[in-house]
Amino acid sequence: MSTIIEKFEGTTAAPATAEERTTVPLPLDGIKIVDFTQVFMGPSCTQLLGDYGADIVKVERPGAGDISRNSFPDKDGQDNPIFLSINRNKRSISVDTRTEEGRNVLHVLLADADVVVSNFRSGVMERMGFGYEELKKNNPGIIWASGTGFGPVGPYSHKGGQDAIAQAYSGVMWRRESEDAKPGIYPTTLCDYITGMHLMQGILLALRTRETAGVGQKVEVTMYDSMLHLQMQEACMQLNRGYEVNWGAMPLSGVFETTDGAVCMVGGFTPDPLKRISEALGLDEDLTLRPEFADLKQQFKHKPALQAIFCERIATNTTEYWTSRLEDQGLLNAPVHTLEQALADAQTEANGMVVEAEHPGVGTVRMLNAPIRLSATPPTIRRVAPRLGEHNVEVLRENGFDDETIERLQQLGVLR
Repeated sequence: MSTIIEKFEGTTAAPATAEERTTVPLPLDGIKIVDFTQVFMGPSCTQLLGDYGADIVKVERPGAGDISRNSFPDKDGQDNPIFLSINRNKRSISVDTRTEEGRNVLHVLLADADVVVSNFRSGVMERMGFGYEELKKNNPGIIWASGTGFGPVGPYSHKGGQDAIAQAYSGVMWRRESEDAKPGIYPTTLCDYITGMHLMQGILLALRTRETAGVGQKVEVTMYDSMLHLQMQEACMQLNRGYEVNWGAMPLSGVFETTDGAVCMVGGFTPDPLKRISEALGLDEDLTLRPEFADLKQQFKHKPALQAIFCERIATNTTEYWTSRLEDQGLLNAPVHTLEQALADAQTEANGMVVEAEHPGVGTVRMLNAPIRLSATPPTIRRVAPRLGEHNVEVLRENGFDDETIERLQQLGVLR
């Protein structure tokens, strides 16, 4: 067992004492979750719930398991880093839900579960016999949580949820710095992650409602809605003023190549930003004195010429040189890091964002910490990501199955 007990400096809450860590239960201790999720959106949600104490029983297909066990070729096979990154603090059972016996096993687990989570296409849980109306007959307080691409109704309800598809349908993919840039797939799966976090929030809200009102309920989120909601500022401008706000198109902001990398400059949030930029770049003239750059309207109109000046000048020296010069003028800026650089950054270490745990088959696994800081109940790694079906016997015994029944289910191939 590995426990994350990092103290975070600079937070408003005082760090937990050693006594608090041993006496204060994690926020979700005692919450039982049956997890049908796979790939990224759903597993990112349930892992975070597990980090804060929930008992997550992950339901997987015999032999194949979660799609992410096999979607990326790796020397560790089904226990590859993609799978390990989003499935810690879970126990795996591999059950054949195509059989009546397999479905019956899961109905036993679901009879006293607090939450059931899935991210199948709309209607799949119902066809399997695990829809909300069916489950609440035996478990009225159950919270039935679903993350889908588009939801159960509407012209796209039959479509699956996939990150790039959600980017395309929601308008996120079309939004770019300028019309000269071609639309492209954002390389980090932001739709999956944001929707997974909305799913987690919905589950926590439903748990709170059950605590205060004694009722279970459905929780439904969609990638489509999450991506629209991501654009709430832009959408409100479009709906009420007829045009979009494009923060990437601001004339004094951009990413500029240096002799050894790139620097991101944000030319706003300071008085006379162009004057400050002119001084930081060591230009022979104050660009605000030129009529074509005199105010924001003119700067937008002549952005290509203005940015060409920035590009030419910044290309003459190093990233460190320019970040220092811009900083001296109070201008927001940052070196453009690779992921490798970001993971090795001193700030990442200070925030305790990289943690380690031992996996019985893979060895030491380094991964990212949970990003939510609670002083008395910090997140824990109680289990590394499970091997496929690792907890079949353990979980079934806990739910009242005797060894003879478990052996029979194994012989029938229901458990593998």
